[in-house]
Amino acid sequence: MKLKHWALLIILGAVWGSSFMFIKIATPEFGPIPLVGIRLFIAGALFLPILLQPKYLKQIHGFKLKIFILSLLNATIPFTLFSYASYSSDSNMLAILNSSAALLTMIVAYFWINEPIGRKQLSGLIIGFIGIIVLVNPSNIQTSLISSLACLTAASCYAIANVFIQKFTKDIKKVVLIGWSLIFGAITLSPLTIVYFPTIIPSTEAILSLFWLGAIGTGLAFIGYVRSIETIGAVKTSTVAYFLPVFGIIWGYIFLNEKVTYIVIVGCLMVLLGIFVANTNKPDSGTNEGIIK
Repeated sequence: MKLKHWALLIILGAVWGSSFMFIKIATPEFGPIPLVGIRLFIAGALFLPILLQPKYLKQIHGFKLKIFILSLLNATIPFTLFSYASYSSDSNMLAILNSSAALLTMIVAYFWINEPIGRKQLSGLIIGFIGIIVLVNPSNIQTSLISSLACLTAASCYAIANVFIQKFTKDIKKVVLIGWSLIFGAITLSPLTIVYFPTIIPSTEAILSLFWLGAIGTGLAFIGYVRSIETIGAVKTSTVAYFLPVFGIIWGYIFLNEKVTYIVIVGCLMVLLGIFVANTNKPDSGTNEGIIK
């Protein structure tokens, strides 16, 4: 890859890694559902100028149900779960457990589309899941069991979405798929967003965090993600998964004064090592085309 491609992936990792910090800041004041609903609305609005172009607008026909399902699996449900998890978990834990989606995707692909798992992939899965056990064990005071389970459930949604994209949406542009899934997600959550909208005006810090999540962390970042897939392919783009938890730890330490304990370091390294080993010499089957965020 060229330097500009690495630069885009690092920027994506830094932006997505920061999302968990902003979720941690904004959730207590907005509440999980309004936060996600407004976040999706802002992100979807950024995609509209692209989606309304005639060459893209016609592609939605025949894919509406699949886009709706993807909106649940890849945005509405996992975004909401991570927001709820932030109540009793440090942002760095959210970022690390989010990266487990790369491992879970292999398991989903094995059972759903019969994608083989070789010895090296199996070794990577074992290493990665040992790392997850290290992170979610009761002695880790930086997260609760409920929050950890919420994060892993969210990561499982991403994994299912990854394989869903591979199996059912080969004939639609990724920008159309991702863009409309964000809009469908915003529409789906709109009634609950209105019902649970905060009665007290959130602080400036929370409002800015929300706009960062919607405009930068979701909207522009996903546009950059699609651009990267189109330029260098899905497999190379999936290496952003290595940067995301690292930046999640860095931002949490700098801006939220979160502790970086040996449990966080060991668990993160094992998860990343597991992802690396599991993807070494793995053919490009396309199951990395989903969003790991």
